[in-house]
Amino acid sequence: VTWLHLCLQFESALSLCLSHGAQGHYARKLLNDLMEDYSNALRPVEDTDAALNVSLQITLSQIKDMDERNQVLTTYLWIRQVWHDAYLKWNKEDYDDLEMINIPSDLVWKPDIVLYNKADEEASEPSNTNVKLRYNGEIIWDSPAITKSSCVVDVSYFPFDWQQCNLTFGSWTYNGNQVDISLDTDSGDLSDFVDNVEWECHGMPAVRNVMMYGCCSDPYTEITYTLLLKRRSSFYIFNLLLPCFLISFLAPLGFYLPADSGEKVSLGVTVLLALTVFQLLVAESMPPAESMPYIGKYYIATMTMITASTSLTIFIMNIHFCGAEAKPVPHWAKVLIIDYMSKIFFVYEVGENCTTPESERTPLYSEEPMSEKSIYHDDRFHDRLYHYDTDPYKYNHAMIFIATCVKAAEWKKVAKVMDRFFMWIFFIMVFLMSILIIAKAS
Repeated sequence: VTWLHLCLQFESALSLCLSHGAQGHYARKLLNDLMEDYSNALRPVEDTDAALNVSLQITLSQIKDMDERNQVLTTYLWIRQVWHDAYLKWNKEDYDDLEMINIPSDLVWKPDIVLYNKADEEASEPSNTNVKLRYNGEIIWDSPAITKSSCVVDVSYFPFDWQQCNLTFGSWTYNGNQVDISLDTDSGDLSDFVDNVEWECHGMPAVRNVMMYGCCSDPYTEITYTLLLKRRSSFYIFNLLLPCFLISFLAPLGFYLPADSGEKVSLGVTVLLALTVFQLLVAESMPPAESMPYIGKYYIATMTMITASTSLTIFIMNIHFCGAEAKPVPHWAKVLIIDYMSKIFFVYEVGENCTTPESERTPLYSEEPMSEKSIYHDDRFHDRLYHYDTDPYKYNHAMIFIATCVKAAEWKKVAKVMDRFFMWIFFIMVFLMSILIIAKAS
């Protein structure tokens, strides 16, 4: 039984080898018979007035690159073209039921379908892949291609933008009456699409158009595939938007910084330089166009706001360091700023006691703030004033110092209230501007 089983296996393997050998023999004979009087230079139709139908199907394999600045999309495509050759038919019974053979594409006529909106500087030739030839004259040509196409990029809503890039295919020399291009399906094939790290593909609809050009009177058929792309915004949110939001919220804190620290203006200038660096990073990746993305507008608005806050800081510091030569605080400023606004913004008395002995006091024009309330509610002040009453010279000197101390304390309080006022104003401006930009961009 074992020997009989081995003999049967050997016989089946031998018959299979002989069958393949016979098919190889018939394939060579078929190719010689088909190519005996065949020419790949002419359109393979029996009636020269009839149009040859070519079916086109595009499979998107990968998005290799999107160059927004030069507005060029690089894709990896699989292109399938199917047509019927009237001179490449055979009776399969005459060739051992051989239904299909693979032959080099250079041996047969091929339609000159090209990418109309090509943006490649080098002239790339189609891949010389084999074609599948069936007994009824049907030819299937599958060829891979890396294409660079022009794409109008609108970055107004960067990095939450959607892009629509067209891939337009058509015959370069044959008009619609000679080669009629049709769609196999109403959209491109995305089943083998490899995900891109920056772009999401949400569809590839296709449409067939019949175009008339000024150079020719005949119509031309073309197929346009539209890539619907959405940018993945996570990278840009964490590397461009979030740092800008955080830096912009530092600008109002410059008003909260004490004037005596000497760093108020330095903070504003540092924040302005940081935003300038981020704005340059955005500008380098965007195409040079009149329409600026909303993130760029946000950077410019924030930089303008920081410039304004730095200018106001310089003005308020000038008020804070008013000396003995300064005029007294106007009455309207006392009522509006010192009496009312100070309570709204919780600004309390600041500074030293103007009745401190000279040995313990800072100089008259020190940067230490002075208090007005302490002048009138310190019992030592009344005792010292009674003591100075016996000496007119000392009494006048004390009155001059007290008046100067009160005036300086009032100006410092005015400056502090203005600091608090502008701090909240700019906080509200930054918050509203951030919400507005995010709502518009997304």
